[in-house]
Amino acid sequence: MTRRQNIRTAALTGLAPAVWGSTYLVATELLPPDRPLLATTVRALPGGLVLLALGRRLPAGVWWWRAPVLGVLNIGAFNFLLFLAAYRLPGGIAAVIMSAQPMFVVVLAALFLGDRIRALHALACAMGAGGVALLVFRGAVPLDALGVLAAVGGALCMALGITLTKRWGRPEGVGLLTFTGWQLTAGGLVLLPFWLSLEGLPDGLTGSNVIGFAHLITLGAVLSYFVWFRGIERLPAVAVSFLALASPVVATLLGYLVKGETLSVLQIVGMAVILGAVVLGQRPPPDRGPTPADATTPGPAPARRDLREPHPTTSGETT
Repeated sequence: MTRRQNIRTAALTGLAPAVWGSTYLVATELLPPDRPLLATTVRALPGGLVLLALGRRLPAGVWWWRAPVLGVLNIGAFNFLLFLAAYRLPGGIAAVIMSAQPMFVVVLAALFLGDRIRALHALACAMGAGGVALLVFRGAVPLDALGVLAAVGGALCMALGITLTKRWGRPEGVGLLTFTGWQLTAGGLVLLPFWLSLEGLPDGLTGSNVIGFAHLITLGAVLSYFVWFRGIERLPAVAVSFLALASPVVATLLGYLVKGETLSVLQIVGMAVILGAVVLGQRPPPDRGPTPADATTPGPAPARRDLREPHPTTSGETT
C-alpha cells in the first residue's frame, strides 16, 4: 500500500476501538444493570448467526478449530475478562493494565510473525501506557487480585488474537463478513452457558434496552469487527494493536460530553500522549533497499519453475 492508503486504512480500522469506547456508556445508560455476560453474549451471537446465514458457509479443514480459537481470543474470552476486570478494579485501573496490550503484540509478533522489535515501538508502548494512566488514574486504590489477573488476561487475549489472525490470515474464497461471522458465533457460543448459568434471562426489556442491544449488535460487533479484521489483514500487527488505545480516549470523551464528567488538564495531556503513541505505532520499518547479494545474485526465472511443484497456498490455508 502507498502511504496515503496506509493512513486511510489505519483511520478506518481505528473506528472499531473508537466504537468499542462507547460500550461502557451504552452498558450503564441503556442496558439492564449488572449483567455483563448478557451484554457480551447478545453483542456477539445474534450478529454472528446472521452473518453465517448470509454467507452460507461453515469452516472446513483446519478452520474448524482455528475459527473457534480466534473467536474465543478476539471476542468471547476477551470481552468476558474485560467486563470482569472493569467490575472488580475501580478507577479505570483495568484500562491502565490493558494498555499493555501493544507491548504483548510487539513480543508475539517477533515470535510468531518474525517482526523485528524496534526501539520506536518500545517508546510508543511506554507512551501509550503512560497516556492511559494519565487519562483514567484516580489515585491510590486497593487492587483486587482477580481483577488484575482478568485485566492481564484480557490484554493477552487481544494481543494473541491479533497475532494469530495476522499469522493465519483468511481461508481462500471466504469473504470477510463470513470470516467475521465465524468468530462472532464462536465467541458468543462460548459465553452462552456462562450467561445462562450465572445470570439467567432478564425479567423484561425496556425500549432503552432494545436500543442499547441494537447498538452493540450492529455498530459494536458486526461493523466494528468487520473493519477491525480488515485492518489486521492490511496493516502490521503492531500498528493495529496501537489503534486499540483509541477506546479509553473515546470513553473519556463520551463521559465528558454525555454524562457531564470533568476533564482535567492531565487527562487532556494523556490524550495527546496516546495520540502520539498511535502515530508512532503506525510508522513502517525503514526500507533498507536491496543488499549487495540481492543486487548481484539473479533470482530464479518464473518460466523455469518445475511444473510438478504443488501450487503455493495462501497463509489462510496452511496447516
